[in-house]
Amino acid sequence: MHITVATPDGPFTIIADDHYVLASGWTSDPAALRALIHPELRVRVNSADSDRVLTQAQEAVQSYYGGHVAAPSAVPVRQKSGPYREHAWDTLRQVAPGAPVTYAEFARRSGSAAAVRAAAGACAKNAAALFVPCHRVMRTDGTLGGFRYGLDLKQSLLDREGR
Repeated sequence: MHITVATPDGPFTIIADDHYVLASGWTSDPAALRALIHPELRVRVNSADSDRVLTQAQEAVQSYYGGHVAAPSAVPVRQKSGPYREHAWDTLRQVAPGAPVTYAEFARRSGSAAAVRAAAGACAKNAAALFVPCHRVMRTDGTLGGFRYGLDLKQSLLDREGR
């Protein structure tokens, strides 16, 4: 099941099962998000009980844009990959709003200071944008780095969280 929420940054779609957000991002195309979900989790997308999670996620997005920028961190998320990447996604959820980190610092927090490329890869493969805040990771030189939904949106989110 999915829902699309209007935000100041454009449409934001959320896909969930009966327990977790599985994918989310600034698009009105749920098929594009569904493609980001690990195949083993895609079968769970058609759960009849996902309304509760979708409502919680929608409220968190609305709260985020209403000024409570930590609200998405309370929403349960499930992604599947290898052990490092899953741990890295959990680590990303601990990066506080308004306190972005570098890819090197993110790698260190994820357990391997030398794994900067792997840390960047975890950001690139993150299916649950905003709930797993990969936008809070920047290059060591202070530039934005990459973001699936564009650097203007990444800057908007960082500006919103820095208020």
